Amino acid sequence: MQLGDKKLIVQRASVGAKNANPSAIIQTLVTLQVPGLQTFQNTGMPTEVLCLLNMVMPEELVEDDEYEEILEDIREECCKYGSVRSIEIPRPVDGLEVPGCGKIFVEFVSASECQKAMQALTGRKFANRVVVTKYYDPDMYHRREF
Repeated sequence: MQLGDKKLIVQRASVGAKNANPSAIIQTLVTLQVPGLQTFQNTGMPTEVLCLLNMVMPEELVEDDEYEEILEDIREECCKYGSVRSIEIPRPVDGLEVPGCGKIFVEFVSASECQKAMQALTGRKFANRVVVTKYYDPDMYHRREF
């Protein structure tokens, strides 16, 4: 394209050599690095329980109205991917450290439904935060070991 006395050359961006064949570009795994979440790099084998991270802050769970609204939003979104059996969102308690506070746990009827939800929700934005997901051990979930 001619711009005055200069020529503008537009080309498709590619990784690697200047004249790389687009079909020869190798895709590389991108690791999402979230401070304090190093243990969640591996999503593990699918289970019925999905752990959602980086969605809520403990201070957003204090007020009952806000808590119920978040719970309903999560239920509504997760029901799109399967039957939700239960949802647990540990809430902060004054003066105590509550295990799992700030995490959201969603139990589906089957591991395949949980897998569909994970694929759809990972990387999505919720309240301007990028959602991080991980399968969670159902036995630990039922023992409320968050």
